[in-house]
Amino acid sequence: MRVRNATTDDVEAVRAVHAESIAELGREGYDERQVAAWAEGCESAEYTPAIEADAGTFVVAEDVDVVAFGTVRFEPPKEHAAAVDGEVTGVYVHPSVARTGVGSAVLAELERRASEQGTRTLGLAASLNAVPFYEAHRYERVRECAHEFSSRESTGVTGTVVEMKKKL
Repeated sequence: MRVRNATTDDVEAVRAVHAESIAELGREGYDERQVAAWAEGCESAEYTPAIEADAGTFVVAEDVDVVAFGTVRFEPPKEHAAAVDGEVTGVYVHPSVARTGVGSAVLAELERRASEQGTRTLGLAASLNAVPFYEAHRYERVRECAHEFSSRESTGVTGTVVEMKKKL
């Protein structure tokens, strides 16, 4: 397994990993309606602009196929309560490789890249099912927040996410 920069050729594989991760693993923290609304957003998600925006901020893990992806921003998120100077905007793994170290490898690469860019503290908004993963990687809880799993069909479906932070 290797972690590398995502390319636009990875878009459909990323979309599939994203949707399958939410549909399977999201059930550990949310009900069916919330998971459906969350996963529905993958259908219309625009991955290409994020891949093309800044080299090194969107990575994939692959063995033969893409099995995970993650993204990081090297700027503070506006909506967070904690003072952080970067944000992990997502780490998603295919359910078939969940809890095998793939997500940890992706997160470690995002943290390494953030550190190289001068980021000292990362923040993130973790889904309830992902909180134990981030806590195992020394992220600390900041607060719980309401989040809208909005999509074309499911506007108004909300759930709780946990704002977290970590000093690099």
